Amino acid sequence: MQKYLVSYDPSNGEVVGKVEITPVGQIGPIVQDARAAQKEWRKLSVDERISYIGRAAKLLEESSTELGKLLSVEMGKDFNRGMGEVRGCAADAVYRATEVKEAIKTQKMNGYGVETELQYNPLGVCGIITPWNYPMSMAHWFIIPALTAGNTVVLKPSEETPLIAEAYVEIFNKILPKGVLQIVHGDGEQGQVLTESEVDFIGFTGSQKVGKKIMKSASESLKRLVMELGGNDPLIVLEDADIDRAAGFAMGSSFENAGQMCIATERILVDEGIAEKFEEKLEEYSRYYRIGSWQDKNCNIGPIINKKQRDKILLQINEAIDKGAKVLAGGRNHPEYFIHPTVLTGITEDMLIYREETFGPVACVTRFKTKEAAVRMANDTSYGLGAVVFGERDVEEVANQMEAGMVGINQGIGGAGDTPWVGAKQSGYGYHGSPDGHRQFTQARVVSKRK
Repeated sequence: MQKYLVSYDPSNGEVVGKVEITPVGQIGPIVQDARAAQKEWRKLSVDERISYIGRAAKLLEESSTELGKLLSVEMGKDFNRGMGEVRGCAADAVYRATEVKEAIKTQKMNGYGVETELQYNPLGVCGIITPWNYPMSMAHWFIIPALTAGNTVVLKPSEETPLIAEAYVEIFNKILPKGVLQIVHGDGEQGQVLTESEVDFIGFTGSQKVGKKIMKSASESLKRLVMELGGNDPLIVLEDADIDRAAGFAMGSSFENAGQMCIATERILVDEGIAEKFEEKLEEYSRYYRIGSWQDKNCNIGPIINKKQRDKILLQINEAIDKGAKVLAGGRNHPEYFIHPTVLTGITEDMLIYREETFGPVACVTRFKTKEAAVRMANDTSYGLGAVVFGERDVEEVANQMEAGMVGINQGIGGAGDTPWVGAKQSGYGYHGSPDGHRQFTQARVVSKRK
C-alpha cells in the first residue's frame, strides 16, 4: 500500500517533496477530534476567533516569500503569482473574517408583544475538499468563514499540491487551538471517506462528476453543501465592441494560470462583421505570451499540472484541427510538460474543445451572425459559472440573458464589494462570499419570547 503522496515540479517532473497519506481508518477519529475541539472553539466570541486568525495571517505574510516559492514549484505558476497568492490570503484573512462577523450578527425583531432573535450559530465540523490550481486561495476562502463562524475544519487538499496545503495548515496551527484545523492527505478515496464521515458541512471545488458523487453520498445524512463545479465560460463580442479591449481580455482570460482557471474564457463568440479584425488582434497579442518554469521572470504561461491534463488538452486541440479549425498560434506541437499559447478559429459546436472544459492556454473563436444566435450558443451548456459580454448598444440586453452566476460587461466577472462566488446550472450548488454566502457556514436559529 502506498504510504506517501509524492509532489512533483510540473515543469520538469522532478520530486519536490512528499507527505504521508492519511489512512482512511484515521479519518473518522480526526473528525471526532475536530468535533471535540469545536465545543470550546464555539464558546469564544467572534472577536476572539478573529484575533487567532489575525495572528496566523501575520505569520503567513512573514513567510510569504518561502511559501510563494513552494506554491510556484509545486503548482507551476510563476513566482510573482505564487507569492501574490500567499500574500493575498494573508491580507484577506481578517478582512474576510470581519465580513463574516457582520453577516452572522444576531438580528432582533419586535412586534405583537413578541421579541424574536434570528441567530446564526456554528454548524459543527466542516470538511473542505480543494483543487490544485489555486491551492492556497481555494482552501482559504472556505476555511476563514468556517472558522470565524465557530466551526472546526478538516481539509483534504488536492493530491497534486499537498505540500503548500500542509504548510498553510502548519502556519495556522502555530496559533489555533489543537484540533480546530486539521488536514487529511490522499486522493479520491480519502475525499470520499471524508464526505461520508460525521462532518456537518462539505465545501468542494472541482469537477461536476465528483460533485455529483459528493451530493449523493452527502444525502444519506443531509449534510450542508457548498460546491463550485467548474465552467465553460463564454465571451460574447458584439459588432460594436471595442476590439482592442475585447481581444486583450480574451487573451488574458484564456491564458491566465496556463488556462487552468475555472473562470477562464473557454469559448469566444464573435460577431462575423468584426471577426477578422478581432482574430488578427488575438494573433498579435498571443506573441506576448511565452511558456516557462516558475523561476523564469520572462514567462507568463507555466506548465500543465500533470500528463493526464496535458493529454486532455492536446486531444481537444488535435480533434478541433482535424475537424477544420484554423491555427493562428500554437497548434499541434508542444514541448513536454507545457502547452504553447494556442489560438484556434473556426471552432464549431460539435468539437470537444467547444463542448467540454479545456483547462489549458487555448483561445477558441466561433463566429455568429446574430445576437440571438450568440445567446443561444453561450447558454447551450450544462455549465453556468461566468460569462462576459463586450459591446455598446445591446450589451446589457445580451448580458441579462446569460445563464451564469457571475456576468461581466466590458470587463471580467470581478465585482465590487463582498459579492458571492456563485455558479448557475451545474456549475454550483450553494455559494460562498457575501453575507448570504457567509451564513451558509451557520445554522439559522429563531428564538422568540413573549414580553
